[in-house]
Amino acid sequence: MPVIPDLGWTFNTQAERYQRLRPGYVPELYEEIFRRVPLDETSTAVEVGIGGGQATEPVLKTGCQFIAVEYGDQLAELCRQRFRDYPNFQAVTCKFEDYPAQENSCDLVFSASAFHWIPEDVGYTKVYRMLKPGGVFARFANHPYKDKSRPGMHEALQEVYAVYMPGSLGANEYTEAQAAARAQIAAKYGFVDISHHLYHRTRDFTAAQYVELLGTYSDHIAIEENTRRKFFGEIEAAINRMGGEITIFDTIDLQLARKPERA
Repeated sequence: MPVIPDLGWTFNTQAERYQRLRPGYVPELYEEIFRRVPLDETSTAVEVGIGGGQATEPVLKTGCQFIAVEYGDQLAELCRQRFRDYPNFQAVTCKFEDYPAQENSCDLVFSASAFHWIPEDVGYTKVYRMLKPGGVFARFANHPYKDKSRPGMHEALQEVYAVYMPGSLGANEYTEAQAAARAQIAAKYGFVDISHHLYHRTRDFTAAQYVELLGTYSDHIAIEENTRRKFFGEIEAAINRMGGEITIFDTIDLQLARKPERA
């Protein structure tokens, strides 16, 4: 789905559903991050926009001092409860732009499906200042794509979207070129040792499960309630007409960049 400005607030209104339904990330992604920046009890990591904690636990398990910066108070509180058994975890409720970060204090700053909500120049500049010389910034996101395994499914959903959200159902799968272009943004802000990586997976849903997932997307949450109910009902009916199940094809992109040792 395209990013619509000023809808970041919507996730906090669906905190429990967001935590329950949004997917995590593949093990290979964390293996790549930890190859670039090994973490232990002496390290500090900051997560920008923890959401429901989908990306958090593999980093927490390294034993590093972990700070989550989350604008949504309900999401932050859910994560405090979710990770209450980790003494190295803390969550700060504020916008990343307002977070009073110390310079040269972090070994890793990472953001999962959240960094696009922050103005580019503000976000990259602040991350650069926060990182220790040699520290790493990891930006990653999940990009869901249409059901390629069931002919006619995408077209059936397009008919519904044409009524309620014209032009919003993405027709193109996320590409290597897009991942590479996103990775190179970091070069404008002084980062070096830049790389990008792609990972793929599928997720299966019943019609009812799929419309519940749609209720965690910002542009869908923002639709007026009665209209949204009719919209989701028609999506569920379309999937049921096509056999009652839908498969989402995910592409996960990871961008890594390092602050120079002599910054």
